[in-house]
Amino acid sequence: MPRAERWPRRAALLALILATAVSLTPTIYMIDMSLRDSAATFSPVLIAPNPIFSNYVTVLATSGLERFFLNSAVVAGGTVLLTIVAATMLSFAIARLKMRGGGLILLMILGALLLPLASLLIPITVLLKNLGLTNTWIGLIGPETAIGIPFATVILKEAMEGVPDELEEAATIDGASSFTVLRRIIVPLIRPALIVVAIWQFLYSWSEFFLALVIMTENGQKTLPLAPLYYQGPYMSDPGKLFAILTLIAIVPMIVYALVQRWFVSGLMAGGVKG
Repeated sequence: MPRAERWPRRAALLALILATAVSLTPTIYMIDMSLRDSAATFSPVLIAPNPIFSNYVTVLATSGLERFFLNSAVVAGGTVLLTIVAATMLSFAIARLKMRGGGLILLMILGALLLPLASLLIPITVLLKNLGLTNTWIGLIGPETAIGIPFATVILKEAMEGVPDELEEAATIDGASSFTVLRRIIVPLIRPALIVVAIWQFLYSWSEFFLALVIMTENGQKTLPLAPLYYQGPYMSDPGKLFAILTLIAIVPMIVYALVQRWFVSGLMAGGVKG
């Protein structure tokens, strides 16, 4: 390979290595801190020389942590399900049924992406309090679903517009209803986009903090990202255990993404390239 072509490749490789190191540094530091005892917590070394796993044993044996996991699992699962159903129906109406006023509705939905979450916290909290839905799973699932629908609608709408019209016309001639067309033709063909939406929404819901903080005020209903606040008092003098909790919070989405990242990337490519 000519020398003139090597330098761009080496520069790109160096940039990739640096970007990877920068992005992984906080995660490595978090895991390293979770493997230190209280005496080595503030040691000036970057990597603990004698890692221990007793912090994880203590944290996993702590009463109440399983409830945080259960709450997060239910909320994340419910949010993913409702977001996919709502965004699929809406995208189908706009992209395939050519619903009257669909463009205006889509514009209004996209406008929701411009609103900062902080501006929505008080209205959402007051509404849920008036409805008696604070400290309930549905009280957190609803707002998280509403926040996820705009992004999901954009992804699914683009995917549905890439489905050939001939398939839908042939099914309609055979007597298929709109719901049958959606269920048997559209949904199987946009499965990669649905996977992208499901993964994206799960990662968001699992790590969401601010909505859970203001909606879930009872300890029995709090989700996993709020666990460090609950255990901050008992473990204030032993940060290693707090970092162990943070690692447990982060490990679930990391495992999920590692298992499905192939479909996630292919889904993004399928949504961005139309044949």
